[in-house]
Amino acid sequence: MSTDYGNFHNFCRDSTLPVCNLFSEALDKGGSGYGGCALTGIPLSGDRRLRNLGVILLDGLAILVTLILLWRSQRKRAAVGRREIQLFLLGYIILSICEIFTIGGFPLNNTVRIAFTGAHLGIITATTWMLMLNGVVGYQVLNDGSFMSILLLFGSAAALLVGTGYIALDTGYNWTGYFNTAQIQQNPNRSYALYTLYLLAPLVFLFIYGCLETYLVLKILGEIKPMLFLLLAALFFAIGQVFDFVISVHICNGVGGKIDGSLFQTLFTLLAVIMVWIFWSSITEDDWPAVAPGEEPYQGALDMEHRPHTAQL
Repeated sequence: MSTDYGNFHNFCRDSTLPVCNLFSEALDKGGSGYGGCALTGIPLSGDRRLRNLGVILLDGLAILVTLILLWRSQRKRAAVGRREIQLFLLGYIILSICEIFTIGGFPLNNTVRIAFTGAHLGIITATTWMLMLNGVVGYQVLNDGSFMSILLLFGSAAALLVGTGYIALDTGYNWTGYFNTAQIQQNPNRSYALYTLYLLAPLVFLFIYGCLETYLVLKILGEIKPMLFLLLAALFFAIGQVFDFVISVHICNGVGGKIDGSLFQTLFTLLAVIMVWIFWSSITEDDWPAVAPGEEPYQGALDMEHRPHTAQL
């Protein structure tokens, strides 16, 4: 692993990361590779290979599972942050689609793969940002599901997506050369901007989300059980990162390049997203309180027709 800020060489040598498609040493860009264990995958016609079939299959599963979670979220009419969590899930679906073509090793023209890589890096930053803002929603600073709440969440995430995506594309295509100034000849795999936006910023966003939700659940709602789901989400995510950044090279060498840690990173990230959704679901109402026949609905129920509530709030 690299300890040199902005340097991706050791990461790309030991792991399968989307950002590695952008640098001059990438095989798809005519480089010599990063010197580590290369995924061999499944041979296809014309000297092509499907290098990471396991990741492609798991991403397909992730898309299917997330669509089910979107449908389940739609049915929770009284849930706080229903629209906001759906935006996060949509972001994860886009991320999974991009992952098929970036680290999944699906045979592509290099120009197209760089485009998917730019979208992939941008959506990683934007999706973790949306999750962080989901942690703010429970405090009802703005009415959840309102036009202003959705606009702020979607607009700010879109700005991060476009900004990060542009930097990635400019790095890969070298449109202006501006973001290649850090890639000196001694280290062509350095990018300060992408190191910050792709590696560090998402970790900060996730940490803030965890802190916000922990305070909400323990101090405001006075609950303990939902914390189990939040802790499992954090644990699964951490395990996935360990597989990706630490164990990957050992797996790859041990099986002759058939698979590496990216397979397990994809699996455990999916499990983490499922746990995040279960955590959100566990602290929200499924539907409006029932009113017995012949009874007048109480004022709280009338209010909830206009603004969803969290059960414990």
